[in-house]
Amino acid sequence: MNDMKLDIPALTRQFEEEGYLLLRGALSDAKVAELNAAIDRIIAEEPESLAYNVYNSVERDPSILSLIDHPSLLPLIVNLMGYNIQLHISHLTVRKPNPNDVKTATNSFINWHQDGPHPQFPKVGGLTAQYYVKICYILSDMSEPDRGNTKIIPGSHRMPDFHPVQTDVNVPLEGEIQVCGKPGDVFIFPQNLWHAGSHNRSEFTRRQLFIGYSPIWIRPIDYHRASPALLEAADPIRRQLLGDISPNFFKYYVPEESMVPLKKFWLGGAAAQTAYAH
Repeated sequence: MNDMKLDIPALTRQFEEEGYLLLRGALSDAKVAELNAAIDRIIAEEPESLAYNVYNSVERDPSILSLIDHPSLLPLIVNLMGYNIQLHISHLTVRKPNPNDVKTATNSFINWHQDGPHPQFPKVGGLTAQYYVKICYILSDMSEPDRGNTKIIPGSHRMPDFHPVQTDVNVPLEGEIQVCGKPGDVFIFPQNLWHAGSHNRSEFTRRQLFIGYSPIWIRPIDYHRASPALLEAADPIRRQLLGDISPNFFKYYVPEESMVPLKKFWLGGAAAQTAYAH
């Protein structure tokens, strides 16, 4: 991993305004190679396909698990969300070239949407609050558009009652951008930002790994409780991220300070402001 010097208050303000961050060089070349070797092993265990969606991928390889407490990005996440948080999802996506849009068993693309449950998160004043945030680790060359890139509409998380005029990812929308990056870059976005996963009609295989975080009082997507294998030898910060803070579940709502070691990263003040504060 790379040690990044981040201006967290400035990035927090940018995130609240635009709804995403794109950070260059979060992973070293060696770490990217390690992760891609792990992905090769994981995909070899799956049925042959043009598209793969592997959930709970932290269980599949230690190199993926190591990303949940990235030394530079985790403090940023704490200041985007607060310190009473956990791992919510670890979703590996691989999209091989599919110029003819062959139908796949798992989605090879996904149309415009906000993440969340069904029925959807409640809205107040036409806005959905931020419930979880994802870091997307880019692990293949996506430095150019039309390689199965994620599309986003910056600022759409702050637009009351916003809904795209249509949700087909193949039809361009006003204000959309394709997130482009090189292996080792990351982009970060909340669940309430409108986004889509486009088709990969290029000659490049798309590899992206989404590591998501939510308040510890929300049930995570990856598992109901972290497995003993994940918890084995976990330090206090990783144990918190894996949702193991107390046998008393009331403490998930009002934890004692000793249960949330991530608090040491919390800056408070300006970094604590949100787009929904008045």
